[in-house]
Amino acid sequence: MKEIEKIDKKMDKIKETEGKIKQFSEILDSLQSTEDKKKLLWKEIYQNAVEDRDSANKLFSDAYNQMGGGMFEHATMGAVMTKYLERMNKSNEQILKLAELISKAEEKASQVSPDELFAKISE
Repeated sequence: MKEIEKIDKKMDKIKETEGKIKQFSEILDSLQSTEDKKKLLWKEIYQNAVEDRDSANKLFSDAYNQMGGGMFEHATMGAVMTKYLERMNKSNEQILKLAELISKAEEKASQVSPDELFAKISE
């Protein structure tokens, strides 16, 4: 029964990740003025960052569970766990950078230039 629960948990995590990627795709689709190539690249970056973060989190959790609290285990596993934390942090930074890029694209799309405004008034 324990193996089935592990499999179910993994499947739930996969579905959660797929849901995040789908939501991100919907955000990108709402950016009408952004090029499709750029949207595709952003989606790929996001997907890789989320998957990297999830993988590093799993590895970190496994290492933490193996550590057991002893001084020797901490000395041997500490450096490895630091690498996993750094990977998760880098993934978070990538996602934040994407959020900035998307925010700038949304701002740019919502701005109306004075020339466009004048042209609309003149019609």
